[in-house]
Amino acid sequence: MKQWQDLCQVNEEGTMLRAVIFDFDGVITDSEVLHLRSFNHVLAQYGVEISTKEYYKEYLGLSDLDCLKALIDKKVLQKPAKTIDVLAEEKTEIFEKLARTEGKIIGGVRDFLQMLRRNDMPMAICSGALMAEIELVLDQARLRSFFEVIVSAEFVRRGKPSPDGFVLTLKKLNHERQDVILPNQCIVIEDSHWGLEAASAAGMHSIAVTNSYEAEQLTLAEKIVAGLGELSMDTLQGLCD
Repeated sequence: MKQWQDLCQVNEEGTMLRAVIFDFDGVITDSEVLHLRSFNHVLAQYGVEISTKEYYKEYLGLSDLDCLKALIDKKVLQKPAKTIDVLAEEKTEIFEKLARTEGKIIGGVRDFLQMLRRNDMPMAICSGALMAEIELVLDQARLRSFFEVIVSAEFVRRGKPSPDGFVLTLKKLNHERQDVILPNQCIVIEDSHWGLEAASAAGMHSIAVTNSYEAEQLTLAEKIVAGLGELSMDTLQGLCD
């Protein structure tokens, strides 16, 4: 941990952008509504339904397991007969079926990824979604090859707003790299305050897209945009100067 703190405290003079790390749901794919429908399908057996307002306010930034734990902690869901692992598996099966037929990539994402690739910019994903869900959507959209590293919910014990996922993502990006990428040379692109808190705690720069929340709820970000099409390489580099 001390080594990570030392990296975060490196003098920022002369810093340059060297990696872009994306959240997945709400940044690359418009799938939050599919997650909500999947959860409600599973919860229906217990007479529970999460409203759209409740989901976006309380649960959107959580992993599936953390969401179910939170529902139990808040007594929205009484302790179920099945384990939360089983409920999470049921939710995943339903989500994957929906994603195959209704999943879509957010407008502007493909062009933005291609711009980063033309500039030889390493790209990664750090998400509270499951690896199978992420790869299913990326493979269908033919976007998997853009990402050098993917860190999903299975890789960390603590999800966002903990910085653990971003710390691990950068560790994987630096694997076998002699010229180590520092935290303050990374830009994280997020759509929720949970993710922005995690990026800040990891010592990384951040951009928020208003795909899931209004700008007023994303003030932790250094820059807020309506879509990735608003961003240029100069804009990205400016955050790291």
